Amino acid sequence: MIKMYQKILVAVDGSVQSEQALDKAIKLAKLHDASLTLAHVIDLRNFSTQEFTPQSLYDDAEKKATKMLEEYEEKARRGGIKEVQIVLKSGNPRTQLSGKLLTENNIDLLMTGSTGRNAFERMLIGSVAEACVRHAPCDVVTVKDGV
Repeated sequence: MIKMYQKILVAVDGSVQSEQALDKAIKLAKLHDASLTLAHVIDLRNFSTQEFTPQSLYDDAEKKATKMLEEYEEKARRGGIKEVQIVLKSGNPRTQLSGKLLTENNIDLLMTGSTGRNAFERMLIGSVAEACVRHAPCDVVTVKDGV
C-alpha cells in the first residue's frame, strides 16, 4: 500500500465532533504509520468582550486545554500511534488551523470536526472547519457527528 499521509494533524476542542475526528485520525494514522499532531487553539476572541481579562481566566483555559491534550495524547498512544505531538496555541483558530500550524509542522492531512460552535456563531463568523477547507494547503477531512 502506498503511504498517502505521513503527518496528520487533528484539531480538538473537547466537542463530541472533535473527539470523533480524533478517533478517525488515530485509525488513519495507524493505517498509514503516520505521526499524529493534536492541536488546540485557545480562542482569544472569547476574552475580547472584557476590557481587562484577568490572567487567571486565560491560565484556567490553558490548564484545561493542556489536560485535554494530554488525555488525547494518551488515547492516541493506547491506540498504537508511536509518534504523537501536542500543540497548544492561542489566537484565532480559523487562521491558526487553516495555515500556520499546518505549514510549521509540514502537515499533509488535517482532520477536524464539522462543527464545534453553535449555529448562531457559525452563521455570523463561519466555522473553523469551513476556513480550513477553503484555505488549508493540504487535504482536509471534516468528520460529521455520528458518522
